[in-house]
Amino acid sequence: MQAARRRSCSCREPSNHFPLIPGAMQRKIYLNMQTLEEAQRLFWSRFSGCLTEEEEIDSRRAAGRITARPVVARLSSPSFHSAAMDGLAVSAEQTFGASDDNPLTLDIAGGQAVPINTGHPLPGDKDAVIMIEHVLMSADGRQAIIRSPVYPWQHVRKVGEDIVATELLFPTSHRITPADVAALLTAGCPTVLVRRRPRITIIPTGSELVEPDPSGAPPPAGRTIESNSAVLACLAAEAGAVAEVTPIIADEYDEIKQHLLAAVRGPADLVVINAGSSAGSADYTAGIIAELGEVLVHGVTMMPGKPTILGVIDNKPVVGNPGYPVSAILSFEQFVLPLLARMQGAEPAEPARITARLARDLPSRAGIEEFRRMITGRIRDEFVTLPLKKGAGAITTLTRANSMLRISASSEGETRSSRVAVELLRPLAEINKTILCTGSHDLCLDLLHDFLKRRTPSYPLASTHVGSLGGIMAVRDNMTHIAGSHLLDPESGTYNTSYVRRYLPGRDIALITLVHRQQGFMVRRGNPKQIRAIGDLLRDDVTFINRQAGSGTRVLLDCELEKHGLDSDRINGYAAEEYTHMAVAVAVLSGKADAGLGILAAARALDLDFVPVTEERYDLLIPADFLDLPMIRALLEIINAAPFRQTVEKMGGYSCRETGQRITID
Repeated sequence: MQAARRRSCSCREPSNHFPLIPGAMQRKIYLNMQTLEEAQRLFWSRFSGCLTEEEEIDSRRAAGRITARPVVARLSSPSFHSAAMDGLAVSAEQTFGASDDNPLTLDIAGGQAVPINTGHPLPGDKDAVIMIEHVLMSADGRQAIIRSPVYPWQHVRKVGEDIVATELLFPTSHRITPADVAALLTAGCPTVLVRRRPRITIIPTGSELVEPDPSGAPPPAGRTIESNSAVLACLAAEAGAVAEVTPIIADEYDEIKQHLLAAVRGPADLVVINAGSSAGSADYTAGIIAELGEVLVHGVTMMPGKPTILGVIDNKPVVGNPGYPVSAILSFEQFVLPLLARMQGAEPAEPARITARLARDLPSRAGIEEFRRMITGRIRDEFVTLPLKKGAGAITTLTRANSMLRISASSEGETRSSRVAVELLRPLAEINKTILCTGSHDLCLDLLHDFLKRRTPSYPLASTHVGSLGGIMAVRDNMTHIAGSHLLDPESGTYNTSYVRRYLPGRDIALITLVHRQQGFMVRRGNPKQIRAIGDLLRDDVTFINRQAGSGTRVLLDCELEKHGLDSDRINGYAAEEYTHMAVAVAVLSGKADAGLGILAAARALDLDFVPVTEERYDLLIPADFLDLPMIRALLEIINAAPFRQTVEKMGGYSCRETGQRITID
């Protein structure tokens, strides 16, 4: 997805387009800044009567559509009295008196009882059906013996039992379900009047943007793949709208104005212009909307999504949507999707909410309502929720989150262990079966998640990376099912056991080996700085990228420095931290750093060179009472199976010689 627009200070805007801050290098201000609730009220109230027109469609294709008028049944169902069971159609009065002591014989040949199948019309002189299981037939099939009577209309579906002609099937503004389609057809309604699908035009803008290459090739240097429009179009389609995406428009005031005006004058019911909504020197959207119509809101006290613009041109809603991916989606969810629902005569569904215990402090800036995407799971008898990394451009938070936490603008954040209300982005059944894995990062966790989803799709593995020690603390505080750890004890040379004894005394913890893995220095291809040993990190021409305090990799580095009598203060970049091996690898690949300590698999994934330092053991810590949980049993079965181990070793830098073995802690 595209990043926020990078603006050149050389770009200038005509002074009559929008107010400028004096002496601020043509940088604009946010006008009409509003709270989220007030911005929604202003926007939606302006278009409160903006319903799409009616259209008549084939009922077979009506699922998901919204009724424009009440739907009345034209036919009754059933339209005739019919048998509800296989058996004999009879007049109930002629069966009275039948019992075990007084069996009654019915004459089939003479028409006293008529064989009938389920759903078939009941003969006119019959008013009940005897189930075939309750009948003893004569050898020639001409007589039937019964030992109990039936009452009138027993085992009969009477006319109109399901639907009565002229009755209301569905009210106005009803969303038609697949089952409703059957009711429409059965009730004699081959067509139905519904609200036309809203039409939305999405205009991506940005001189730095390019369409994705069909071959998957990277974009040219300095260019960004445009994907926001595809996401917004998918969201619109889910909301019942028809989306049109225009070609990418360059950052030229007149060109953007021309395309926006054409979209407004076209068939669209709503126009969204993506990016250019902020206050940069080449963010033109607010000025263009103001010139062509009216800006209702420019800036909303929400994060992400602050640069949102809400306007009107020729009585049509126009939204200036932020450029950062998370901001773009959140703004679209908060303003556009509800309006699309209202255009069809429906109200947006309220998200399901649960109360969960917060696993980490979450500071927030007062005056801004913050939306944080979260990972939530059930630990014993309560839900626990962990924040994913923040940032308007953090695409992975969109794909990994299963819940959302809204922090009020009046709050300065939430504290660890507090109970908070989270909105569910996934079904509650999935939340209940989510395996929370907190601690050290390893690529095998992603592989394990994939194996779990292939075997049992209802058991997702959600991992958050806070370092080995952070994982142990999460186990201590009952905030995770599993913790990944590779903490080296410098005195004994062992991994993890001494830390479990120190931080989890008295707890019954299963310490299960996942892998042995190679740790070393990741360097760019060809090792241009010729980094061969830990002492090379102290050279003036070498920049290092570190892991966060509490991580096993950081502990390993500090142990190696102490063993060789080296001062960490002399390492350029020692204080620069990342939270995963892949983040360290990316820092090296991008040139941000010359070296970083990490695993061989991460180096191979990005085609980096690798200087081995040591082999270490990476374990999973699991409270023993979790071992009987079905989802944990499934995970352990995968770890102990050959396909998982073979796939792990193919990644390189791993040994599965002890994978699945439980380590003695005492």
